[in-house]
Order: sequence, then C-alpha cells, then structure tokens
Amino acid sequence: MKFSAKAGVSALAISLAAGAAAQAADVEVLHWWTAGGEAAALNVLKENLEAQGIGWQDMPVAGGGGEAAMTALRARVTAGDPPTAVQMLGFDILDWANQGEVLANLNDVAAEENWDEVIPAAIQKFSKPGENWIAAPVNVHSTNWVWANKPMLDELGIAEPTTWDEFIAALQKAKDAGKVALAHGGQPWQDATMFDSAVLATGGAEFYQKAMIDLDPEALGGKQMVQAFDKMSQLREFVDDNFSGRDWNLASAMVINDEAAFQIMGDWAKGEFINAGKVPGTDFLCFRVPGTGDFVTFNSDQFVMFQQSDEEATAAQNAMASAIESPEFQIAFNKVKGSVPARTDVSGDELDDCAKKGMEQLAAASESGNLLGSMAHGHANPAAVKNAMYDVITAHFNGEYDSQTAAEEMVNAVEAAQ
Repeated sequence: MKFSAKAGVSALAISLAAGAAAQAADVEVLHWWTAGGEAAALNVLKENLEAQGIGWQDMPVAGGGGEAAMTALRARVTAGDPPTAVQMLGFDILDWANQGEVLANLNDVAAEENWDEVIPAAIQKFSKPGENWIAAPVNVHSTNWVWANKPMLDELGIAEPTTWDEFIAALQKAKDAGKVALAHGGQPWQDATMFDSAVLATGGAEFYQKAMIDLDPEALGGKQMVQAFDKMSQLREFVDDNFSGRDWNLASAMVINDEAAFQIMGDWAKGEFINAGKVPGTDFLCFRVPGTGDFVTFNSDQFVMFQQSDEEATAAQNAMASAIESPEFQIAFNKVKGSVPARTDVSGDELDDCAKKGMEQLAAASESGNLLGSMAHGHANPAAVKNAMYDVITAHFNGEYDSQTAAEEMVNAVEAAQ
C-alpha cells in the first residue's frame, strides 16, 4: 500500500487520539501487522494481556515495510507522548537506541527470565545493543523462501527445483502454460527481498557478507554483483503486467487462489496460507530459494519499549515484555505468524512442517556461520544505506539500468549514503 500524505496525516491523528485516550494500565502498541495472518498473530498477544487485566490500545499503520509506522512513531515521540511498545526491525532499533534516554530498560524482566541464555546472540545485537535490554524479540523470520502452489505444479509436472537453473526452468514451464509464474509486488522492499536471494545464489555467504554487510566496494561493483543483477533480470521475465505497487499479501493470495505458481517472500507469507486454511505439503510447498542452499537471511520482529511516565504504565509494559518472551506465547504466536520462536529453548513439536524445517535450518545456519542479517529487512546495514540500495535494485528491476550499470550505481549509491 502506498502511503500518501493524506493517509499519513489521518494515521497520525488517529495515533495521537489513541495516545490521549489510553489508560495508565493499558499498553499502546504501534505496529504494521494489518494483513490477515499478521493480524491474527498479533491477536494472540492482545488476548494474553487482556487475560491479565491489561488493556490494549491498537495503533496499526499499514505498510508492509514499516516506513509509515516509523513516521507515526517520530510524531508521537516529538509530541512527548511515546507509545508503550513499537514493532521495529534491525537497524531502526539501533537508531532509536542512539537517541538518548527515550527507551525503557527491561533488564529486571530479562534477568528474572534468563533472556541472555535463551535468545541467540545475533538477535541480541538488536534487542540489547549495549548493557540494557530495550526490546523483546517476538520471532525470527527467514527471508529466502519460495512458496509454491502444489496442485498447479503437479498439474504441470514441475518437481521442486533445487538449483537456480531448475528454478528458472520451472518458472518458464509455468509461463508457457499460460500461468503467472512468479507472484510479486513491485515495491522496493519486495524487490530487495528477491535481491537478497539473488546475491546469495550468486556468491554464497562470503559474497553476501562482503557486499551487503561489509559494503566492500569491489564486491558491490564486481563481476558477481553483475551476475546477481542478471538473476533479477531473469526473474523479471516471469512477473505479470500488474505487479507494480502490489502489496505482498496480495501476491501471496495469487498463489493461494491458484492464480500463480511461485512467490519469493519471507516466511510471514506462510501465515497467509495458514489463515486461508491451506496445508503445507498438500496445498503449498515451502523451500529455500534454489541456489541459496544452507544459507539463511533473517530478520526479527521486536517490540521496542519506550519509557513510560508512571509506575502503572511501566508495570503494564514489563508484563507485556514478559508475555512476549513466555514459551507459551512464542509457540502460539509463531504458529500463526509463519515465523519461528526467538527463543532457542522451545520445542517445535507443535509447529507445522514448514516451521520445523525453518527451525532446523536456522539452527544449522547459526552454527555454521551462514546466518546473515537481511539487507532488505534492515538487518545488514543502516536505513540510509538500505534505502540507497533499494533505489538501485528497483531501478534495475524496472528496466532503468542494465546489470553492469546497476552494479556501478550500487557502489556510488552506497558511498553517498555512508
């Protein structure tokens, strides 16, 4: 959904009104989980808190990448009326952590519940950037997934592809049969989500680390980056004519509703399939983007806590943080959301086959050093660099640059953003 100025003003007005109406024992929660599966997952937390007598002031701001929500947050903080908790990702958290004493301190809750031991270090980099816990991680998403319509693949005689070339061949076969081969939403963050996988499929974890995280100019502008853009050019051949501006969940719906064969999207897409009553392995397939193998790009939704003005509000905030990290909530939430728990000490027995696969692959990638923060989702570099990359990736995907030019522009854009 494009965020117009008019819509932004309305969202801010609603948010400010919600802030004024909130009771001391309530929690005000600013988020962008408005799609079906996301909203259902968030309701798990809301019901958990309501059972404890804690009211919920909902502050949804639509927009899959969260940019509009960050605009609403800045307005609230500037007005001296921060919400209780804000859904946030990656380097956006670190940016707020560097802005003085605006964030709450969750150390007492974290110590009591042993967060240091059960939450992976890669996640703690964002939820505990210094000595203080400032956020409660809800989940870990991995972003290099393909979602496929199994009955359509069976009808066309397409086996699950295991290499990039096999994937392109499968897309071509679907296109030749008159199907939309690749459901995609033409928004910068969605283009960048596919690009993460194109980079991984080109040069593996070493190249991804150098280019996307270390921002090495030779990697950003070199032969392998050109090849990564070539892969994006291949994918561009398989999207439908109406892809521009489409929200990600509408692309997922195309696969769900037998309108498209594949979608490349993070595992939050699974929440849409589950919410639609679809069964993994029967109605849809989930597998890593072919060519990305044992590598996993991740992001982690966290609720960043902002300082509250009185003890009741702080107590409600601590209760929310505790509820988020409870093993029961971690399982119940991630069942619905499509992600996996942020805690390493919970059992995945209750989760579906895709989630079990995701937990196993996440653990293996973490152990082997192949767990990498997603550039597309703000876990590889600061927002200014991420947005500069977005511009180049989207310009290339829309035909403004050839692959060689795009690689050169990537170097220039990153240098200017740093």
